[in-house]
Amino acid sequence: MSAVSEDVSGGATGRSAPGILGPAVTSADVAERLSLGPRAETPHGQLGVAFKRAMVAVRRLRGRETHRSEQLSYAQYGLLFGLAGMCERSARDLAEHADLAPATVAQMLESLEAHGLVTRTRSAQDRRVVLSALTERGEQLVAERHAQMEPRWRSALDQFDDAELVVAARVLNRLADYFDAFLEDDVQPPVPPAQAVGGGSRARARAESR
Repeated sequence: MSAVSEDVSGGATGRSAPGILGPAVTSADVAERLSLGPRAETPHGQLGVAFKRAMVAVRRLRGRETHRSEQLSYAQYGLLFGLAGMCERSARDLAEHADLAPATVAQMLESLEAHGLVTRTRSAQDRRVVLSALTERGEQLVAERHAQMEPRWRSALDQFDDAELVVAARVLNRLADYFDAFLEDDVQPPVPPAQAVGGGSRARARAESR
């Protein structure tokens, strides 16, 4: 083995000898430098951790289905809010709004119609398209839900002034553009910072397994 390759491998001790490659570097140092994403203690890393945590919380909430037939799921409320203030919307439009599969939305709309919360009619322009709209009862339920959630939303953000909230909105919009760009490029987006899913050790384990 050449001196250069021995330095890179670090020998049996996992530390490269000082020499033409510079100061001694441990295998742990190399793994840390190869870990995904910025360090959690940096501003970029903290944002990545917070973003990942918010995504997980929303996903957990969306995945929670009620076991009581008289109660609506988070996803069903999302469809109702998607219809609020609108005359009529197609299942396709609602699916894009709620980030759900069209088939899932169609099934949910059938349930909402059975509960008397939406009406569904064929489009006069295209009979293949079914348009949905809120009933009076549906509008009332949306208003009640909004009145229930709005104070909690404002309470969660009341420690931030308007300028900070505007900056936060800009950051979130930029992140949305960032991930949308991967769709346009047909590239698999990277996982948010490794620290957001349990620290550098997990990231190193994933990297070593590849």
